[in-house]
Amino acid sequence: MPVPSFDTRVPAVLVRLDRNPFHHGTLGAARSLGRAGIPVHAVVEAGDSPVARSRYVRSVRARPASAASTELAALLLRIAAEITDAPSAPVLAVPLDDISALALARRRPELAGRILLPERTEEQLLRVADKAALAVTCAELGLPHPRTELPSDADEAAAMAWSLGLPVVAKWSRPWLLPTGSGLRSTTILRSLAEVRELYGRTPQAGSRLLLQELLPPGRDLDWFFHGYADSAGRCAAGATGRKERSWPDGAGLTAVGRWTPNPEVDRLARGVLEALGHRGVCDLDFRLDRATGAYHLLDFNPRPGAQFRLFADRHGLDVVRALHLDLTGRPVPPHSPAYGRRFVVENYAALSLLASPRRRYAPEPDVARQPAERAWFAADDPAPALAMARAWLGHLLRRALTVAHRRLATRRPRHPATLPGPSGRASSTQLTQR
Repeated sequence: MPVPSFDTRVPAVLVRLDRNPFHHGTLGAARSLGRAGIPVHAVVEAGDSPVARSRYVRSVRARPASAASTELAALLLRIAAEITDAPSAPVLAVPLDDISALALARRRPELAGRILLPERTEEQLLRVADKAALAVTCAELGLPHPRTELPSDADEAAAMAWSLGLPVVAKWSRPWLLPTGSGLRSTTILRSLAEVRELYGRTPQAGSRLLLQELLPPGRDLDWFFHGYADSAGRCAAGATGRKERSWPDGAGLTAVGRWTPNPEVDRLARGVLEALGHRGVCDLDFRLDRATGAYHLLDFNPRPGAQFRLFADRHGLDVVRALHLDLTGRPVPPHSPAYGRRFVVENYAALSLLASPRRRYAPEPDVARQPAERAWFAADDPAPALAMARAWLGHLLRRALTVAHRRLATRRPRHPATLPGPSGRASSTQLTQR
């Protein structure tokens, strides 16, 4: 099969409104497109982001101060005017997080003709990106999904958690609305009713609805994901299944180590969902097997590239981001050729996972040829981002450690000075203090 031919006259702008300098998927998209000869520009949190150090990123613009789609649309049109010669030359926009995908879908009509985007609406994306709406969507499609409850007050939250069975999974329905610096996580495992009540009490701060889900038991070889690209005709032009070998937080977080592994049932379920929804563009779906029933439950549906999408770069370099560029520039997307056994390692999170759980959480695959692993940060042809990430990561860990230490000191009970008998026989704390 010939290597895909790209229209390198069409530059790409990577868009990530979420403030996350450790988002390795942004770097993966820059390298994937840049190595194909496509000019790459980025809208991220700041010019000192590790992705800005990549040799494949030609320019970096700071994300808008507000996540309003009107500001983003105006910024993209300005960038398009700066990086192209002709007034109507097209530019591909690649959203790397949910809020960017939603904002671009909302403004697609006014961007059409200059900014290339998949044909989809904000309403369509909210059916899957909103965690509460995803539960409804799965029920409508008859797709297995963890039992989900949406409480309306703290008492109801506690009652629902008790009914689901502790521990429970707590999710914010629209995690992109969580304020920066709040300490709120998109997903949390709660182990007591007190924790449930406390987290529900932060709903006004979160700006999003809290939902509670049944916790499907974790274990070896239970967590799977599907990355795909549905082209302009609705055909799933590229798609593959992978297995989480390590995650962070351990057992319930993002993929720290993944392997390209065939799973016909997950593949069938994922492609069926895309067809039923009429989805267009890139997607990232997470599944967990319930051993008790043998059913794969859809946990998340992200309407944009997953951070580990480079796991599924085939023998000819085709991945979902390259498929997006080919399709929207009118080029054919060749068949996705499997590279089973290929691994993807996110160095910083893999190290944390290994420290937390040294034992291997997956079964070996003796019949699958071992493929060389791709690393999220280090690349021989592009080493600068890894060095920048390492410096930023060490600073991040140090700040976290100081924050934890400060909280522990703040919550520790104050020690009252011991009392000693005074000259009159009464207790006096002054005497001990002066000593």
